[in-house]
Amino acid sequence: MALITVVGASGRQGMAQVRQALKAGYDVRAISRQEDPFGGAKIEGVERVEVRPMDLYDPATYPAAFEGTDYIFYTHPLQAREDRADTIGVVGKAAAEAGVKRLVWNTSSWIPDKPGDPHTYGNNTAGINALWRSGCPGTVFGSVLFMDNLLTNWARPFIMNEDRYVYPHEPHLECNWISLDDVAKFMLAAIKRPDLEGAWLNIGGPKRMRGPQVAETLSKVLEKEVKYDPCTPAEFGELLVKAGGDDVPEEARADMAAGIAAFYEYNNTAPTKPFEVDMDNVMERFPELEGELQDMEEWAADQEWGESNFRPAFG
Repeated sequence: MALITVVGASGRQGMAQVRQALKAGYDVRAISRQEDPFGGAKIEGVERVEVRPMDLYDPATYPAAFEGTDYIFYTHPLQAREDRADTIGVVGKAAAEAGVKRLVWNTSSWIPDKPGDPHTYGNNTAGINALWRSGCPGTVFGSVLFMDNLLTNWARPFIMNEDRYVYPHEPHLECNWISLDDVAKFMLAAIKRPDLEGAWLNIGGPKRMRGPQVAETLSKVLEKEVKYDPCTPAEFGELLVKAGGDDVPEEARADMAAGIAAFYEYNNTAPTKPFEVDMDNVMERFPELEGELQDMEEWAADQEWGESNFRPAFG
């Protein structure tokens, strides 16, 4: 079977990509500087995964990591969001030199259809251009907002311990939440599709939801009343930085928190509505995924909401 190399395999997104690639029968290589990148997480078939190290900021480590790879799944680190345009170009060049058939980049955020948008959005545009110029065949997905965020140590404790859904979304904000496993399904579908070489597409889940609807869904699944209790973007920035722990250097914390706050201020007011996706158009382009994507109620019912050490804050 073809070999998929997952860059960032130890993060939540990478784990989902590994999980779905194994389920689909692919050989999988996990790129991580950790000997056990999954930290004991339950992934069926994980004993078949090869682990190789790579330093994202040392291109000399790329050739050994990409050797013999058919496809690369790439997710850029949240903590290094400003570096994405330069880094994806360098990764793409190394992938091209390794003879990779397709690099699938999950931007973890919305892709604008015109230049000039701030934050990671503008960097996504620059990054896509860098990937196209790298010489590596590519497909890019802008996955807008993850259901799995609700399981992290910056969201789950409020839901489970205080019966509060705490997020910096104003009541009017509509979002197409998508699960990380469904993002991985799109990525896997792309490598079977020659027509998606050189394509980018925003993706989300099948239902568009506002904050009160998220709380109602959680209440139903968890069989208790969960109150919609939005925090401010500034409070959310502090929550995420604290949740990152030692992964966020002390000298970077203030800037990172401020950046997250500004990002969510923009999301709440932007006329471009970066958390909304035209899913009718998406499903027309991916008929093979019809009926495969979970809405939030289906996803939440499948999750383990208890304590766990295997839910990285980022990645």
